[in-house]
This record gives sequence, structure tokens and C-alpha cells, in this order.
Amino acid sequence: MSVSNPPSSLAALDDRMRTIFREIVESYLETGEPVGSRTLSQAGRLSLSPASIRNTMSDLARLGLLTAPHSSAGRLPTHSGLRLFVDGLLQIGELSANERRAIEGQVGGTGRPVKDLLGEASAMLSGLAGGAGLVMTPKQEAPLRHIEFVSISPVETLAVLVFADGHVENRLMTTPDGLPPAALVEAGNYLSTRLKGRTLGEARRAIEEEMAAHQTQLDEAAQSLVTRGLADWGGPEGEQSLIIRGQAKLLENVDAAEDLERIRLLFDDIERKRELIALMDRARDADGVRLFIGAENPLFSLSGSSVIVAPYMNSEQEIVGALGVIGPTRLNYARVIPLVDYTARVVGKILDGGR
Repeated sequence: MSVSNPPSSLAALDDRMRTIFREIVESYLETGEPVGSRTLSQAGRLSLSPASIRNTMSDLARLGLLTAPHSSAGRLPTHSGLRLFVDGLLQIGELSANERRAIEGQVGGTGRPVKDLLGEASAMLSGLAGGAGLVMTPKQEAPLRHIEFVSISPVETLAVLVFADGHVENRLMTTPDGLPPAALVEAGNYLSTRLKGRTLGEARRAIEEEMAAHQTQLDEAAQSLVTRGLADWGGPEGEQSLIIRGQAKLLENVDAAEDLERIRLLFDDIERKRELIALMDRARDADGVRLFIGAENPLFSLSGSSVIVAPYMNSEQEIVGALGVIGPTRLNYARVIPLVDYTARVVGKILDGGR
């Protein structure tokens, strides 16, 4: 059977084709099952015979919008068909006031470390959307203002980093053996002097050069703590990480062996975090929510998954990160799209200090 290129808009479909196409896609998104002509006819919403519906389904298949899995008489939307449906037929509702308050309550709360806040947002997205929640952390480029070390236990030290933009991050470190309490104060003063007005990456390079030239006035214990801190806070400046929560959600309601195989492939995709970060970074170029369906991105060519992503902004309205949901192509787009959009706005507002 020859298949033409899928139409780029609904204008290529007549009213009958559009109605049947919509019924099939909505049924698939609800059940995940192929839809047959007899099922559509018996549903009573179409005043057409099974034969007429079957002919129209064949026309939609030739257009590349529907496909028949295996020998099933039923049809499923292709990735191109889902894209056409989302762009032209999907009715996206508004979140209720209760849903908005629930998001604000679960993610809200200023004063927490940024990664804790973003981890909560990722878990919340997973729970509400039924997929895995994804949050790309901001690039940390703000200059530092102050740092101090606090002893938590004989083997753990908390580094408190205060940034010029007002946010605070706590980093838990392993305490070097035999470190006296006075070394915590000495190391904190040393770092605060050299960090002030510099980004973490800039300060790290300057301090490493100073230590390499043996120009520091620190004693051995304090220098050991500073060196340990620089290693713990290492990585390229501006590096972003990906927080993923709720992968177990993807295993819910998986019955058929082929569905389990798709989820396995999806887990493989998720493990390729660098490529997933690159995909989410594309949301930084968008004004609002972006949707990637199946083969539209090479990363999901095998698992046939969808990603719904939205950027979040800092107080200067600069896009600093992105968050979203990844799951099977039968995600509830009408619900997940506004959910992701509103969560991104809430996260941006919290990072801006609640203003």
C-alpha cells in the first residue's frame, strides 16, 4: 500500500475524514487500543455504516495519519497523525483553581535549596501527569557573595553558598580526616574573600592557580577542606543536570509484551541524559510549551515516546531551565500541556523569590 506524505493541516481532510480521525485519536488516547470501524459505528456518534467508516479509515491510512498494528482490523494514529491532531483538533482546557493551588502548595516554599525545589516539581509532574517528570536545572552563573562551613558530624560538613542574586545553596561534603573546628572558619574566610563577585567557575580556576603556585596562607587542614570543596563543586561552569522522578509510573497499566518492550526502550532513552538535556534545551528557544512526538526526535525513534516541555525564567525574565513530562505517545495532552505550562510559571515565580 502506498502512503503519501501526511498533510500539514486539517484543510486536506473533508468533514467525514476529520470526524472519524478525531474519534480514532481520542479513543486511542483514552484506551491505548486500536479502533475498528464496527466499534465506531456501534458507538452511535457517527451516522455511517461500518463499510463507509472502513473506507474513510483506509483513506486516512494512505495519507499517513493512521496505521494498523499487526493483523488487527483496528487503526491507531501514527506520530504524524498525533501531531496533526494536537496542532489542529486538540482542545486544551484551563486548570481549575484547586489544581493551581495544589501545584503551588506542593512545589511552593521559598528558602529551600534550588535542587530540592526542582526535585519536588519533577515528582509532582510525574504524579499528576502519569509519566516521568523531568526538570533541567538552571545554569549557575550568578556571582558568589559569601561562603561558610558548618560541621554536621565528625565526617560531614555543610557548605553554605550565598549568591549575589540572593539565593542560597547548601552542599554536603565529606570532612577531611582530623580537621579541627578552627579550620572551618579559616577555610570559609579564605574562600569568601576570593569568591566574592566571581562565579563559582571563575573562583575555582583562580584558587586552583593560587594553590598550584603555593601562594596560599592556609594551613594543611584548611587547604584540604578547600580542595575537597572545589572537587565537590566541580564540573564545567554553567553545566546543567537533569532531575528525573516517577519512572515507575511508566510501568503502570502495561499489559502487552510489546508495550513493556517500548517502556524498556524508553528507560534506555532516559538514561541517555546528555541527549535528553539537549532536547529540553531546545525548549529555551520557545515561547511556551513545546511538544515532541515519537520519531520527531531521533532519541525516541525506537520507544515512540512523547515529551512535553516548557521553559522557566529567572527574575530578569531570562530562560534558565526547562521542565516537563516524558511518557508514551498516548499521554493526556489536553491535561498535561497546561499542567506543564503552569508548573513552569510557578517554579519561575518561586526562583524569583515569590514576586
